[in-house]
Amino acid sequence: MPHMHLVAYLKAGPNTSYPSSWRHPAATLDDIFGYDRWEHIARTMEAALFDGCFFADGLGIPDLYKGGYDDYVGRGGQLTLMDPMVLLPIMARATRHLGLGVTLSTSFTPAYIIARYLATLDMISGGRAAWNVVTTGRDFEARNCGHDGLAPKDQRYDMADEVLEACDGLWRSWEEDALVLDRESGRFADPAKIHRVNYRGRYVSTEGPLTIPRTPQVRPVLMQAGSSPRGRQFAARWAEAIFCTPATKADAKAYRDDLHARMNAIGRPVQECAVLPSVSLVLGETESIAREKAAYLESLVDPELVLASSSWSVVADLSKIDTPEALDAQSGNQGVQGHRDRMTQVAKEKNISFAEAVRRPRTLLAGTPAQVADVLEDWFKGGACDGFILPPTLWPGTFEDVARMLVPELQRRGVYRTAYKGRTMRENLRDHG
Repeated sequence: MPHMHLVAYLKAGPNTSYPSSWRHPAATLDDIFGYDRWEHIARTMEAALFDGCFFADGLGIPDLYKGGYDDYVGRGGQLTLMDPMVLLPIMARATRHLGLGVTLSTSFTPAYIIARYLATLDMISGGRAAWNVVTTGRDFEARNCGHDGLAPKDQRYDMADEVLEACDGLWRSWEEDALVLDRESGRFADPAKIHRVNYRGRYVSTEGPLTIPRTPQVRPVLMQAGSSPRGRQFAARWAEAIFCTPATKADAKAYRDDLHARMNAIGRPVQECAVLPSVSLVLGETESIAREKAAYLESLVDPELVLASSSWSVVADLSKIDTPEALDAQSGNQGVQGHRDRMTQVAKEKNISFAEAVRRPRTLLAGTPAQVADVLEDWFKGGACDGFILPPTLWPGTFEDVARMLVPELQRRGVYRTAYKGRTMRENLRDHG
């Protein structure tokens, strides 16, 4: 029987995807800047046999809501308080199988630097690096990187294609046996097996070779979240794991079917890419306990933070607009299509207005392990996905509950692995049971 995949969505700050969850008395705060926090959560995810995790990231503090960042930072939004590239080696040291992903922008980071970062992570982790590829969709991030604004969306994806091509060449610039390490002869490496890349594109160029020898995976697992037509085209070519945020099973299946059609059109096997919708869980020993836990989380939510977070998601100031048409007019060249699609899907599913949808936090899937497993199994077996992205609704409790309660239930049903089979993240991600 095929096995579903689980990947964790992380942020290096107080909240992940559920607003105000840092206010919960069980949420840890005193360890945010300590390595123990990241070692513990890595071990917890590995005990639950997650394929991996990735840090969502951005290059600045969102200033879209009411023209500033007062509400977003003041109320504790999805902030990045430390650089994930520094945290991932700590998590690598604490684990042996867990995949480790970082978000890096192709719009502002040179291909050579990206290749060097990720090759190092893949080397020290023994083949567990992943790259969440983003083109960046917000002007404030461009300004923080010395640009006046963003390039047009299609151009950003054209540039991303070139960055990926350049990085791929750099990762392969050392042949597998280029290192000799012969003390007696004094031959450390064979220069004939180390090659320049000499990549020249319209936007990207790099000479090479990379300073780092070939790594266990050669290139990291490539993750992506493209939802626009150009983003889906990019995903069909490159992505090995897709992070998406559909509101319903039907929306998820339509997305997966479209991606498979695009992959088939370019001759790429669909088994090479796992489509993973995001689901926010609350588990309880009984249904009433789960619902009480969810209700308490909902009671902590700050409405202003919801609007500030939604403004970041759709890249527009939602204090001034309340329709999709006004959103399109305000955001211009900025935007992340997947977030906008989810807002529209939520409005349709709940039969509410767009203005109401953007004022609601993410829907929580609350129930006993068996009830939650029923939903996940239905989506998985119904062709809507290959597994799920799980953000913590409570840190670190969500992942502890998943490991303790949900995973054994999924294993009992035969839809989840009972042990890691692969040596690398890619091998585990392509292990379909």
